[in-house]
Amino acid sequence: MMNDLLFLLLGLVLLIAGGELLVRGAVRIAERLGLSPMLIGLTVVGMGTSMPELAASVQASLAGSPGIAVGNIVGSNLANLLLILGAAALISPIAVARGPLWRDGGVGIAAVLALIAAGWSVGLGRLAGALFLVAMAGYIFYAYRQERLAGPHGAAHDRAMAVESVDSALVPHSPPSGQLLTAILLFLAGLALVVGGGMLLVNAAIAIAGSLGVSDEVIGLTVVAVGTSFPELVTSAVAAFRRQGDIALGNVLGSSIYNVLFIGGVTGLVAPGEVPASILGFDLWLLLTVSTLAMLLAWTGGRLSRREGAVLVLGYCLYAVTTAGLL
Repeated sequence: MMNDLLFLLLGLVLLIAGGELLVRGAVRIAERLGLSPMLIGLTVVGMGTSMPELAASVQASLAGSPGIAVGNIVGSNLANLLLILGAAALISPIAVARGPLWRDGGVGIAAVLALIAAGWSVGLGRLAGALFLVAMAGYIFYAYRQERLAGPHGAAHDRAMAVESVDSALVPHSPPSGQLLTAILLFLAGLALVVGGGMLLVNAAIAIAGSLGVSDEVIGLTVVAVGTSFPELVTSAVAAFRRQGDIALGNVLGSSIYNVLFIGGVTGLVAPGEVPASILGFDLWLLLTVSTLAMLLAWTGGRLSRREGAVLVLGYCLYAVTTAGLL
């Protein structure tokens, strides 16, 4: 059991470190190809920072553990909307621009409904995966068009800005520099760490679930989801400390959209599987409720207060201990 826990932690460390290197390399490659910083932020940074969740979900599905694969997606979004958003509001109340909130929050709710519909019908298979990725591409195109027209910033933009606030190298504002070979090596090293970390994490999570006598779904919804969501927690906390509450909120909403449409889409294409009945029957509906509740809380008075943030954090703690069977 102790060895499995160590392998789980090592897997998480490799996933996060690998994701960082992968994004750095991919950004430099994109610079050398002449892509605009805006497009790099919406695509390379947005998708690259989802690599820990993606690696865990794909490898869990390949290993025959859809509970970890889908549980990671659903659990990460619950952690985003309750734990991470609540923690950011506790650090600094979040002022809300209601137009972008309803637009991006609405996309997030639509994505959850799509995942529920897929679970009831075709499962998280290749058809659903393809449709999710088409929707993801459409959302990125819309966000890119909004930015070019100088419209109100969306969640995809804010997610890239949140990453930049932690490490400005991820969203470059300077001319391309450095050797292409170095960038490719960084990307490949990051990819190797992500793949290796994902394998360690999934294998350890399956072993821990067996040792504790709990289902894969429980491990996926809690331990794996919180671990792979750690980068979002850091970026949102930093944004909140800098009084950039709108960016913290956008980071959470953007991450939630990428989790369902991008990670769910790739997982469905690469390793088709079912949506576990327990997640379909309860956790997805809870996620839908929480997504709506978060929007309503943010709507009150045009901001998310510290009191409301505390409610969100306490709600996540209650969910986690209940799911883990500690209550």
